[in-house]
Amino acid sequence: MNLEIPESVKVWSQFIHPVLMWVLLVISVYALYLGLKIQQTRNSEGDAKKELIKGRYNVKHYQVGSVLLGLMVIGAIAALGVTYINNGKLFVGPHLLAGLGMTGLIAVSASLSPFMQKGNNWARFTHIALNIVLLGLFGWQAITGMQIVERIISKM
Repeated sequence: MNLEIPESVKVWSQFIHPVLMWVLLVISVYALYLGLKIQQTRNSEGDAKKELIKGRYNVKHYQVGSVLLGLMVIGAIAALGVTYINNGKLFVGPHLLAGLGMTGLIAVSASLSPFMQKGNNWARFTHIALNIVLLGLFGWQAITGMQIVERIISKM
């Protein structure tokens, strides 16, 4: 059985990954904000701390991070699939390799959550460092990804 994907689906499916990744980049910046609020809560005292605790930044950060992890992994796999379906091959280059690295980084970062919940500072510092690298790579990926989108559009 040979399943043929309609040409219109092939064409427009190429834009799902870039749109998703831009949304995830914005959500990543929000997760950073929440992480900073957690740190501010941790370092505050008295009434200021009580007020910050009401914001439940730790719960929100954990939830947003979980969504980021799931959608980033799905987005990376979908991008590989769409690229292969449309081109019969993957284009091994900096964008692909950095994206795979980012997928690994976010998985390792998320896996540190149980250790952070137990108060391990090494896990917290590693989580922060990995996410700073991840956010830097994400910004670079956004630029190189738009270059790829421009090439796709120019061939349409």
